[in-house]
Amino acid sequence: MKKSLGAKPIAYPAPVWVVGSYDSSGKPNLMTAAWGGICCSNPPSITISLRKGRYTFQCIKESKGFTVNIPSEKYAAEADYVGMVSGKDVDKFAVTGLTEEKAEFVDAPYVKEFPLILECTLSQTHKVGVHIQFIGTILDVKADESVLGDDDLPLLDKIKPILFAPVSYSYYRSGRLLGTAFSMGDKFKNQ
Repeated sequence: MKKSLGAKPIAYPAPVWVVGSYDSSGKPNLMTAAWGGICCSNPPSITISLRKGRYTFQCIKESKGFTVNIPSEKYAAEADYVGMVSGKDVDKFAVTGLTEEKAEFVDAPYVKEFPLILECTLSQTHKVGVHIQFIGTILDVKADESVLGDDDLPLLDKIKPILFAPVSYSYYRSGRLLGTAFSMGDKFKNQ
């Protein structure tokens, strides 16, 4: 029997992404975001949802670009910290010791130590309740060679991304491979 939990943002897992942006004076900023995901394959697009009062919100609105930095579990404390303080008051790169790199295709910084980076240009915004949803067109994906498979595509078990449980405010690691998408279900095709 199922128990009703009410209307809550319980969709496990949520990502742990670190969003990079510059403010109008060129100061680099980082912010941890969990409300986001891929929202279109053509053009390749991603969404992140931010509150208007966040420093990152204004940075993205002004620069029209941002990066989505996917940290490995090795950087869980750094990813947590950059979501706890405002870039308006703190240089998060300096405090955490992370290395700022300027993105190649958008006006935004990325984190050199994180294994997977998406460079995005702001294409749309939508108000959704207390958040503004930013939709970014992905202009480039950068991956450390150490996380690539034989086909030069990133492997989840090498990236070791951090997962977030929104209701319990807990971080997790990803698990083992279950099977290959679009083939595990083949057993039901001719029934």
